[in-house]
Amino acid sequence: MNQLDKLLWIEDFFVQASDTDFRSKGKLSFILDIMQRAADSAVHNLGLSMDKMLEAGMGWMVITMDLDINRLPFPNEVLTVHTWSKGTKGALWQRDYRILDQNKLEIASARSIWALVDIDKRKILRPSALPVAVEHYLEDSVGPLPQKVTIPADVLLQEVYRYQVRYSGLDNNGHLNNARYVDICCDALNLEEWKGLELTGLQITYAQEAKYGEEFSIQRSPLTGDGIYVRGQGEEKMFFEACLKFAK
Repeated sequence: MNQLDKLLWIEDFFVQASDTDFRSKGKLSFILDIMQRAADSAVHNLGLSMDKMLEAGMGWMVITMDLDINRLPFPNEVLTVHTWSKGTKGALWQRDYRILDQNKLEIASARSIWALVDIDKRKILRPSALPVAVEHYLEDSVGPLPQKVTIPADVLLQEVYRYQVRYSGLDNNGHLNNARYVDICCDALNLEEWKGLELTGLQITYAQEAKYGEEFSIQRSPLTGDGIYVRGQGEEKMFFEACLKFAK
């Protein structure tokens, strides 16, 4: 079921078995997937489809996201995603999310910062470049602007594996999809850690877009008071930094 309010988009998603992990809990990347799909639907129903954006040479690029999790989804649940444009600050767009279960209980919420970009020039565009008007929803707010991930200087990172961008990770802009970065982060932990730790959130900052064939080192920290930090580090550039948060 889809509903469209002029300012607030509401969309339902069914949790398939393939959306869950070995614990029968929803994958973190699944949560980001449905948030991304809901945001795409919201823009599409303003009269700007993804095809039209690509034809105009425009695309969306997430800069930072801060996700709080009360619990992970279960198989066969129907989740309802609420999302809205919260406003712009300079060239950046703010978008919030709330994810509810069938009992209308909030299982997760998120704050995010996005940029509209020229796909060919890889240049950030002003909000006025968007060919449709976007009104902002001011009746709700998950919280203030999310902060970029900052890994403390005294936190030791060690390489756990290397990752190369392949076909399966690409989005329709030809770069590594936002949610796939989260799979990369989750793969930095072993199964014993996933059995023993309770995930309560994710903070991630995307520093550079990763293209097909690019390879980078996946480095992680031990469990700290903030969580487990993960970084994607190339030879000459850093791709992302993230913090997986766990119950203390």
